[in-house]
Amino acid sequence: MDPLGFSLENFDGIGQWRTTDAGAAGAAIDASGVLLDGTKVDGPVALRRALVAQKEQFVRTVIAKLATYAVGREIESFDAPAIRGIVRAAAQDDYRWSSAILALVKSAPFQMRRAAS
Repeated sequence: MDPLGFSLENFDGIGQWRTTDAGAAGAAIDASGVLLDGTKVDGPVALRRALVAQKEQFVRTVIAKLATYAVGREIESFDAPAIRGIVRAAAQDDYRWSSAILALVKSAPFQMRRAAS
């Protein structure tokens, strides 16, 4: 998470933009980092470019995390076909979040989840 966090360092705790760190005697913010694939990022614009360059992988990861929350359990290997189907459905609509979420709620893991007793 550090490279992602570093690239968003210019935002303070409530989302306001800052160029200096008030807690470090006014030190300049260093928003640079290197992602796992070696991509260098320096701020939110560079982070966005890096994520858009790997759109399918980004969407797949976000969908898997969202599905974990939606079904109330960890995603297992047998959920992989459903996750791929959700990503394919989102891809057909240029990865719109509405398409991804609609495909998620239509998926077998979501439809067949058990309610808490």
